[in-house]
Amino acid sequence: MTTTDAPISTELLPRLRRCTAPLHDEIEALLRLGAPMPLARYGRILRGFHEFLQLWEQRVRHALPESLRPWFDARRRAPFAAHDLAVLALPHDDTMRAAARASQHRLRLDSPAAAFGSLYVLEGSALGGQVLTPMLLARHGLTPERGAAYFHGFGERTGAMWREFRQLADAQAGAEETDRNAACRAAVQTFQALIETFESVGAAAPDLPVAATAPTAPSMSFVSTAAATSVATPQ
Repeated sequence: MTTTDAPISTELLPRLRRCTAPLHDEIEALLRLGAPMPLARYGRILRGFHEFLQLWEQRVRHALPESLRPWFDARRRAPFAAHDLAVLALPHDDTMRAAARASQHRLRLDSPAAAFGSLYVLEGSALGGQVLTPMLLARHGLTPERGAAYFHGFGERTGAMWREFRQLADAQAGAEETDRNAACRAAVQTFQALIETFESVGAAAPDLPVAATAPTAPSMSFVSTAAATSVATPQ
């Protein structure tokens, strides 16, 4: 039996969904992914994830057992975001970088259980990215090679990677009540940190410059559902 074929406990993941549901709704409202999405706004959202992940991935790796660090290294997505930012020649944003770092001051990643609770939020967002990728192509002509690598992520492998994550999360954080509490706390704090990071997106100037080489379709609308947002938490 492979890791992705193994039975999955129903205890931890529903609990994580319940404890984060209000914050999931809050970040959807903040990012307004169901509203028209100019490239400038897409760029700021992309920049926010990149700035957040640069520190967050280091912290999660440190909190995981050494035996699981190669597993985590193979799932890191900050390099995808960095690639997109370079392709689109998007400007640095010192304000968002500072916000992304400051937002994590209250995020406690002090155990494997906490790491898996936090991972739940970002691993879920990878599934949402699979819905966004064809929209980015249709509306803006973006491809994984040209500006959509982050949301494309691991493509067809994403579903299997999510199932593997679920099994590991249950093994690492699902057996003991203290671990489940730590996972829920970290998931909540991760959503809160992302919300703090992205608070400046709502005030983004509509004419923020994007490279002249970027596609110039007018705007993009996202279907704002739990399965179709960049921070979606799947079932």
